[in-house]
Formats: sequence, C-alpha cells, structure tokens
Amino acid sequence: MTRPLSILYFGPVSGTCLDRANALRRLGHRVEHMDLRDMLPKTPWVDRVTWRIDGGLFTPWIMRGLAARLRGLRVDLCYVDGGEWVTPKVISLLRKHAAKIINYNIDDPLGPRDGARFKAYRRSLPYYDLNAVVRQENVAEADALGAKNVMRVYRSADEISHAPRPLTAEDHQTWDSEVLFLGTWFPERGSFLLDLIRRGVPLTIRGPNWHKAPEWPQLKNHWKGGAIAGDDYAKAIQCAKVNLGLLSKENRDLHTTRSLEIPALASLLCAERTGEHMTMYSEGKEALFWKNAEECAAMCHFALDNENRRQAIAVAGHRRVIKNGHYNEMILTSILATAGIVT
Repeated sequence: MTRPLSILYFGPVSGTCLDRANALRRLGHRVEHMDLRDMLPKTPWVDRVTWRIDGGLFTPWIMRGLAARLRGLRVDLCYVDGGEWVTPKVISLLRKHAAKIINYNIDDPLGPRDGARFKAYRRSLPYYDLNAVVRQENVAEADALGAKNVMRVYRSADEISHAPRPLTAEDHQTWDSEVLFLGTWFPERGSFLLDLIRRGVPLTIRGPNWHKAPEWPQLKNHWKGGAIAGDDYAKAIQCAKVNLGLLSKENRDLHTTRSLEIPALASLLCAERTGEHMTMYSEGKEALFWKNAEECAAMCHFALDNENRRQAIAVAGHRRVIKNGHYNEMILTSILATAGIVT
C-alpha cells in the first residue's frame, strides 16, 4: 500500500493544474499548493517578459518568496507543474526542502510555439529527478539537454472535474449546441472553422482571443463567449451534439486534453485523424476522425443526421477512455512510481 507523501506542488491554483493537485489529494497525499506567479510583481509585464525574454530574470523575486514560505518545511516531493520560472538556482533551494523534485509539463516546452517562455525550464532539465512530458519528440529533446530521467505520458481527464453532470432544462437552454469548438484562437483555426461554416456546419465557438482572427467578421455571429471553466465547461461539452477536437500545429499536438475530456464527459469527439487519436479510440465506433475541413464537415453532418449512431459512439468513447485509464489519478500514480517515491 502506498504511504501518504508530503508534496509541495507548484503551479496555477486553477484549471487542469488544480485538477492534478486535487487528484494527488484524492490518492491520499498531503499537498501544499503554491503559485510562483503570486511571488512576482502584479503587472502583466511579468508575463510579457517571460514569453519574450526569459522567466529566469525573475529568479530574485522567486528566491525571496520561497525562502520565506519554505522556512522550516521538509517534504517528500516537490512537484513542478510547468516550470517557466524555475531555474537551476531555484531547484538548488528546493533541494534543501524536498527529497525529490520532478517536473510535469503539459505544453510543448521544447518546441517553437511559446518563444522564450520555457528558457528557464530548458536550463533546469538536468536538475530534476524526473521530467514527465506529453510528446514523444520531447523525450529525445530533453535527453539532448541533459535531462537525467524523462518519461512520456498521455494527457489526462480528471475523475471529478470531467465526470458527467446531471443536466437540467435550464442547462440545456443555456448550453445546447449542434457542433461546438471550445478553445483558444490560433492562426490556423479561423480559416478551418470558416470553411466548416461555409459547408453548412451549424457551428458554435467558445473561447478566448477569437477577435484576433482575420476571419472574425465571418465568425463573430458564431462566437458565444470567452473562456469557461468548472461546471460551465463540462455542461457546454455535454450539451453539444458534436465536439470538435482541433490541434495546435505549432505545439506539435497529436492529441490534446480535449481528446480525453470530451469522451470522459460522455460526449462525441470529432477530431483530427492522428496516430495517437487512432490508438486511443476506434474510428467510427468510439470517436469520429477527419483529415481536412471537407471530411470534418461530412462527419459533423453524419453525426447530426444519425442520432442513435451519434449517441452510441459517444457512449462507446466514454467506456474506452475509462478503459484506457487516461485519468489524473492513474497518470500521477505512474509518475510517482517512475520517480521512485512510492512504496
């Protein structure tokens, strides 16, 4: 039986990061959750400098904040979720308080999309006891930068946050949609969604930054609001007949968190056909896949025109994600085991 661990968890106290911290608590561990951003000046310039120059420039603030917060504290594990402000000097300080230090990064910290955001992360790779990444390419890239122990994992849904909710008539009135894309604008997404609209797909868009899209004049009537979270996020997905799973090309995605969260919420995933998606779900039986806008539109129309088949695929996808074990508690258990810190 695993003994409870004392864990110092660094990352935003929100979103999927908070889900992972809470999953560790459900596994019986004692978790103190800190957000390093709270130790930095309250100005958007911090984030701009991090993304454009180097988050390591804020090491003096982090060191002062941690020295005060960690005085007298000793834990089994320091778990860094992300790590854009964690430099080798910060890890050296953490070593005085933690028996093991691991990093989990759900982004593509070794890829081209995020500019300078992960410079500190890259320098720190050799100093972690374990680095968990979600892309196969990151394994070799981290090894080349001197990482001692690299583990590739799939992303994960959360057992609680992404459990299907009972829905009321009011929920359906608020959230019902035919085809939903829930996510942030990226350059390649505007033209793709506009193509779907022109092919007659009854599309709803939710998420931030869509006003930046060159196609915004044609998309704005389909946009129903910015980022949502918690119950609203879950209900929006549950109330959509079809949920689109778009990838970030610059982020080298072959699957995303939506690839797990949508089936976990017992909704239909209609996503780009990739090797990873096809490993995760049986095409046409547990999810719908496509290679371009033309095929995506055809899949959407098929699902909307065949209610019984659509529901059967959604139910089968829900069963499959459970069978695959792509949930936080299982993924985190495997990470702790690989780091050699569970008994």
